[in-house]
Amino acid sequence: MTRRTMLIFCAAGGSAALLLGAWGFQYLSGLAPCKMCIWQRYPHGAAVVIGASALALPRSGVLPLLGALAALATSAIGVFHAGVEQGWWEGPTSCTSGDIGGMSTNDLFDQIMTAPLVRCDDIPWQMLGLSMAGWNAVISAGLVLIWLAAWRQNSSSSASQ
Repeated sequence: MTRRTMLIFCAAGGSAALLLGAWGFQYLSGLAPCKMCIWQRYPHGAAVVIGASALALPRSGVLPLLGALAALATSAIGVFHAGVEQGWWEGPTSCTSGDIGGMSTNDLFDQIMTAPLVRCDDIPWQMLGLSMAGWNAVISAGLVLIWLAAWRQNSSSSASQ
């Protein structure tokens, strides 16, 4: 197994592990995801597909960069989501408590009835002071570095040929 193959396997496997962890929290622990939690899953799915493609097409130089971009996207969403959870900035109004000042009773009732079951500004689980969104941001940032190392490995091996 080449170093590039090992790096791609680790990066794509990391995204797969994060997806499995999210599904485990959802289906085994009963922690339903909010809208932004779901958003963070899509780039991981893309990274897994990109990783499989990069392993099948070992000469493709662009696929590790696309994997890094996918990991960067989910990391950025995780940072944004963690900031919403901490109250550093506001999240989408369809996913957070929002402002109810000045709303009529009917408007308030309609908002309550159409509100998501899980709010994006609640922290249902955390470890060492980081929520799941925060851990996704940190781990995904590490996956970006692994993807970039795989890309550099590919670049350096093609330059020496």
